[in-house]
Amino acid sequence: MFKLSDKYAIAGIGNTDYSKFSGRTVRSLATEACLKAIEDAGLTVADIDGIVSFNFNDSAPAMGVATEMGIENAGYAVDYAAGGNGANLITLAATAAIEAGLAKNVLCFRAMNGRSGFRLGGGRDMSAYGVTQYTAPLGWITYPQAMAMWARRHMIDYGTTEEHWAEIATTFRDNAVINERAMQRTPMTKDDYYNSRFIVDPFRMYDICLESDGACAVVITSAEQARDLKQKPVYIMGGAYGGGPSQGDDLFDAIRWPSHSHNCFKYLADDLWGSAGIAPKDVDVAEIYDCFTYSVLMALEGLGFCEEGEGGPFVMGGRIARTGELPLNTHGGLLSEAYIHGFNHVIEAVEQLRGTAGARQIDGAEIALTTAGAMTCGSAMILRN
Repeated sequence: MFKLSDKYAIAGIGNTDYSKFSGRTVRSLATEACLKAIEDAGLTVADIDGIVSFNFNDSAPAMGVATEMGIENAGYAVDYAAGGNGANLITLAATAAIEAGLAKNVLCFRAMNGRSGFRLGGGRDMSAYGVTQYTAPLGWITYPQAMAMWARRHMIDYGTTEEHWAEIATTFRDNAVINERAMQRTPMTKDDYYNSRFIVDPFRMYDICLESDGACAVVITSAEQARDLKQKPVYIMGGAYGGGPSQGDDLFDAIRWPSHSHNCFKYLADDLWGSAGIAPKDVDVAEIYDCFTYSVLMALEGLGFCEEGEGGPFVMGGRIARTGELPLNTHGGLLSEAYIHGFNHVIEAVEQLRGTAGARQIDGAEIALTTAGAMTCGSAMILRN
């Protein structure tokens, strides 16, 4: 369990523009986001002595970005081989590095040309391990296909309907419309959703996240130092990483999963809430990993915002809108703002807690939740102002 509650804080944030074609190297994108985060914190490159990132063999190495920026003494430089589960993991790892005395100010970043370069939504290596080596020759090889099977299982077990998916997609789009960073700012009605083409049943086009080029970065430092820096500190209250006994399985090894109606968050919930000393009812705003509309339901159920199987009804009636009981993905999420492998969720959570989210700002937001990952393994973090 994370035991460093409120000892460390996010002191700076930075991001590039999000696009379908950056026309730049991933290293260039990473460097821009990192330099912006350093400047936002009121620090200099010389103050940074740690850097950490995660990637899918599709990004610039942390040490390469450190060299690009002119960091002379990166005593802690780590690249995690991780997928969507990595966004909060690297932030929590940064706190551990500082606690261990390996660094004082750590940059965390994710950079990708996820549309113009390596596309995560495409096919996989046909020699993949586990069950995937048998499903791949049959054409069952992409992430939308895998998650669609889990979504259909939820519909069969609990009566979840396409109306529930539509509520999530249109709510997040409403948030993106007023977000200048968002890639998708065209208003979307329920009819627009229902008329969009199926990609893989039961997912329509608007159930699946964007593919994006861009980068995000944050600076982690001690709470004591953060209070003396340029921005209002956002403290890390708690966090958790994992996913139960089969968390190391490939996405397509789901036949080994004990129940196809829940995911990793059911297994890490106790550690998450215990580390922060709060409960789901205390969260003011949540940025939930929405690689698919369905992954939102899984996180809400697994983390205890509602009972298992009740995620569909829970999101209805405006509950997850900006004016609702639990505002979700106030920037538009991965479905409508951009897909920077979930790290843009952290940027939005910080802005909400600083009170700098502009038209998206949730009044009185004091505690924010961010999640990352969707199936067999994930991470979550609780922040406060």
